[in-house]
Amino acid sequence: MEDYRSRRKAQARQTEQAILQAAMDLSRKQSFDKVSIREICQQAGITTGAFYHHFRSKENLLSRGFAPLDSYLEQSLAGYEDEPPALRLRRLLVNYAEFLENLGWELVARYYQRRLDAPDDTASMDSSRFTLRAMASCLEQAEAEGGLLPGWSAEWTADFLFRHFRGVVIDWALHRGSYRLLAKLEQDYTLFSHVFHTG
Repeated sequence: MEDYRSRRKAQARQTEQAILQAAMDLSRKQSFDKVSIREICQQAGITTGAFYHHFRSKENLLSRGFAPLDSYLEQSLAGYEDEPPALRLRRLLVNYAEFLENLGWELVARYYQRRLDAPDDTASMDSSRFTLRAMASCLEQAEAEGGLLPGWSAEWTADFLFRHFRGVVIDWALHRGSYRLLAKLEQDYTLFSHVFHTG
């Protein structure tokens, strides 16, 4: 019975990921508002009923908008666990920027608009998210190894960096993707990397 439940849970996660991926892929070709649930279902290879089993509406997809980001970053960082924390943090940042640039500024803007319209939706701030955990882990390791400047705790630094980088993403969306997000974040990271020291 337990094995059956595990399989069903894994299947449900797989279907949700397929729906989210289909919505993202279609939104790269046309605006999110013009993409229909029927098109999402066709792209994901599921029925409309299956869609509504997982999501209340198309707008509800935006509440889960960055779930694929966490999966993407987890895959991108796999195999690099032994890298020095400053390099691992940079790798996280580069992949974060690349994912969002591929998503496109319009969909990112819609996601943040949804967040403002639904302030009770705190899923993106969930500390169990891979992106937040990975960033905190890099900084905790650096702190344990004496690799952070005195007075900069790992917890505070992780919170600060995440707030700053999210702000840059919003600025990029406000500027309608008129500059390279990766270039901007790398430039900022060069400054922030001074919170690390090598002894």
